[in-house]
Amino acid sequence: MILTIIGYILAIAIGMSLGLIGGGGSVLAVPTLIYVMGVNSKEAITMTLIIVGIVSLIGIIPHWRQGNVNLKIATVFIPPAMLGTYIGATLALLPFISDTFQLICFGIIMLLASILMIRKGSNKSEKNQIINHNKHRKKYQWLVIPAEGLGVGIVTGFVGVGGGFAIIPALVLIGGIPMKEAIGTSLLIIAFNSVTGVIKYLSHVSIDWQLTIFFTLAATIGTVSGAYLSRFIQAKELQKGFGYFVLAVAIFVLVRR
Repeated sequence: MILTIIGYILAIAIGMSLGLIGGGGSVLAVPTLIYVMGVNSKEAITMTLIIVGIVSLIGIIPHWRQGNVNLKIATVFIPPAMLGTYIGATLALLPFISDTFQLICFGIIMLLASILMIRKGSNKSEKNQIINHNKHRKKYQWLVIPAEGLGVGIVTGFVGVGGGFAIIPALVLIGGIPMKEAIGTSLLIIAFNSVTGVIKYLSHVSIDWQLTIFFTLAATIGTVSGAYLSRFIQAKELQKGFGYFVLAVAIFVLVRR
């Protein structure tokens, strides 16, 4: 009972991370479902894709109203990302890909995500970076953004990570859009990626729909709250602390495997 309560509290935190910083939901959802709620890894990844996909879709609404969704950039990013997600899910479902191997890969991705978050949270020169990239951005962005989308999609399909930690820097530095706009746009991308992954996984695994629904509802409360708070809180201020938390969870996942 206590673990279940903790699990739903973490579900709210997962939603808040999506609403506030546009990512981080998947890297918390998978270990929460596995180690707190007792779900097997492939089922947990499938459930995470459903939960994060729905929550991201709901989280887009307040960002959309605030004008923080860039459809032009999203339409370039989403198709290759969806293709990558299908490829990643196909690879994950191969007979020789064990749950242990998949979770080790997940732990490594979490480590990389935590390092990116910590470095980004410590970096105070984002504006200068955008200016410095501006000259080269227009020439290469329509090539680099699809490539980034394909790579993020493969990771999403293979380990269930939505990729917000990689999508947002790409949208800011390569797409040249503001941080708040990148957060809103990343939620749209994550939603499309999740749909693709779920379609592939559901034909191979069975999931606990009751747990999925209740977990999604709890996460939705968190993401709506997070999206509202994003009006008053700078996402960058939260990145570093959240990065250290993700680092701790990554170490736990790798040690447990």
